[in-house]
Amino acid sequence: MTIALLSGTSGLVGMQLLHQLLRDAAYTYVISVGRRVLALKHEKLIQLEGDLHALSKWDWANQINAQSLGGAYQPLVAAISEQKVTIHAFSSLGTTIKQAGSKEQFFAVDHDLVLEFAGWAKQLGASKFLYVSAMGANPTSSIYYNRVKGRTEEDLKETGFAFLGLFRPSLLLGTRHEFRFGEQVAMIFMAPLTWMKLGGNIRPIRDHVVAKSLVQVALRENLTYVEVFLSGQMQELGA
Repeated sequence: MTIALLSGTSGLVGMQLLHQLLRDAAYTYVISVGRRVLALKHEKLIQLEGDLHALSKWDWANQINAQSLGGAYQPLVAAISEQKVTIHAFSSLGTTIKQAGSKEQFFAVDHDLVLEFAGWAKQLGASKFLYVSAMGANPTSSIYYNRVKGRTEEDLKETGFAFLGLFRPSLLLGTRHEFRFGEQVAMIFMAPLTWMKLGGNIRPIRDHVVAKSLVQVALRENLTYVEVFLSGQMQELGA
């Protein structure tokens, strides 16, 4: 049995990733964790909700069992508890400084929550962790956003997963719930790169392409300990 753990499900890439995981026969269940439950039902989907900052303290087993009729999820809970199941963890969790309200709150989401989820996934026995980072991720960057993404990548390397995949997409295309002026301007100037399929690592990339690439990599064998995937590679993987 192989299951997927997913955080950031309500986001641009997260929602596409959820659909890819639910459609893929390789995954028996998809367990999504978040602050709230999404208005989505699927026989493979299990949703857990609560304070993500305290995720490591959640009573996840009772939360899962409470959602099943007649104890249908008891074998799943037992398999996880006894680490007799293959677990792949995916994080597309992230926000912006504007949405978060401050640099401190942004760090609390894009760094602390990602690491909290990673620690929880490792505790449950996850062997692979795949993280949606950013094109300019660099712990020494002069740009705060990129510096936090780079710091998160570096700290994830210390969590001890058998495989850590770091995905650095360029400008993401998809249907967002909020308007981002800067992204709209960037899309206009970068449109020719998309039309002519030039500049693989910098041209805009669709949300579902990123999602497909994550799932494809997760199901690979013979992966090295840490691998970085740039936008051009994702364009090819998710085509």
